[in-house]
Amino acid sequence: MRVVVVGAGVIGLTVAVVLREAGIDADVVAREPPERTTSAVAAALWYPYRALPIERVTAWSAQTFARLGELAAAPGAGVRLRAGVELVDRAEPDPWWRDALGGGDALARTSEGWRFTAPVVDMSLHLPWLVARLRALGGELSVREVDALGALDADAVVNCAGLGARDLAGDGTVTAVRGQVVRVAAPVVDEWLLDQRDPRELIYVVPRERDVVLGGTALDGVEDLAPDPATTAAIRARCAALVPALRDAPVVDVAVGLRPVRPRVRLEADGRVVHCYGHGGAGVTLAWGCAFEVAALLGAAPGRYAAPR
Repeated sequence: MRVVVVGAGVIGLTVAVVLREAGIDADVVAREPPERTTSAVAAALWYPYRALPIERVTAWSAQTFARLGELAAAPGAGVRLRAGVELVDRAEPDPWWRDALGGGDALARTSEGWRFTAPVVDMSLHLPWLVARLRALGGELSVREVDALGALDADAVVNCAGLGARDLAGDGTVTAVRGQVVRVAAPVVDEWLLDQRDPRELIYVVPRERDVVLGGTALDGVEDLAPDPATTAAIRARCAALVPALRDAPVVDVAVGLRPVRPRVRLEADGRVVHCYGHGGAGVTLAWGCAFEVAALLGAAPGRYAAPR
């Protein structure tokens, strides 16, 4: 079977790698190279954000959590397990995705909120690692326009086009949620921090291999990719108020990405097309679990490629 995967973000590349590992001849075609996708902007802390439905997302998140835990030992994969805290009010119930962490004691309630260890994926390393893994397995990545899924020469097509699925799948339920991040040099910061208590002022601090990602924004329906200096200043101020070590951290870069949000992640077969898009702000969190299910839909051997129950 020859499969073409559309999209070179973390979902598309992971799907293609899993298909190749399952013995399926898969290649990737995309309008943008990996470094210009929304995935390249992501802070990439494992966390189920803006993705539904609960049951399927929990299952995919659990599978991805386990796989990323394995990849933390893989040289060059850009994955590290880091402890951190999500600040929540005392009365807040346990998160609906708690079971995805893999154990009843994996999440601890502290005076500040929920403390747990989760994978952090440095996308500046992980995306090239996925491309290299795909090529090592015999796959190819081609950057070119895709006008129609049905025009692709393959036995099956996997649509991982993210926001591009609005046009390729004619799906008007896919909307953009703009996210802006600031990358700073702050080597003393080694734990992540998340605060969503005010949805208008999303705060996250995510240390990577060579920098720390500060965020952020979640502006529904806004598709402007130009960084806003006032937003940059506001993000830095909010993060430094919670982590004083960030106050004078030099700015390395500012970036904007558009999260592809949908009422429900679409993962289903439609004729010779398998749709896999609408992962919201949880592409890294869902990538491996969704890829295993795509492989199962395309007839891969059971086992780790079986669809979540």
